[in-house]
Amino acid sequence: MHDEPPTVIRPFLDKEGRIIRLPARAGKRRVLLEYIVCAFEPGVRMPEREVDAVLRAFYEHDWVSLRRYLIDAGLMERENGIYWRTGGYVEV
Repeated sequence: MHDEPPTVIRPFLDKEGRIIRLPARAGKRRVLLEYIVCAFEPGVRMPEREVDAVLRAFYEHDWVSLRRYLIDAGLMERENGIYWRTGGYVEV
């Protein structure tokens, strides 16, 4: 997928970096979301089906909730079915 995941979220991922289960604790879930949002290029606008394809690679069971969590966390925005990354770590 991308860079090595932070230690705190490794128990929630399989060897390929896919989500086994979502963390119940908000802090760990936030770290997981920040890890996932790095799969999106900042500011690049994408239709929902493309966003879903990326998220399904992480979490086949419930990518829709994952998308909602990213928006609720302020890491992604949407308007008229178009999504773009607005937060998370950016390497400069």
